[in-house]
Amino acid sequence: MAYKMVAERDNETYRFERESRLVIVAKARVWASEGWQVVITDEHGKVYAPAEFEALLAA
Repeated sequence: MAYKMVAERDNETYRFERESRLVIVAKARVWASEGWQVVITDEHGKVYAPAEFEALLAA
């Protein structure tokens, strides 16, 4: 079960895929704190914005 993260800023887009929820949320928080627009998509296709990262960890 893989989690995907997409980070976008200006004309740049980076995509990451990790098996660990904890690792992908930690990475997403760092990128978001640096001004990137970040979303995480879980294995069911549900998309999480930064305000919802805690809910993803609790799942």
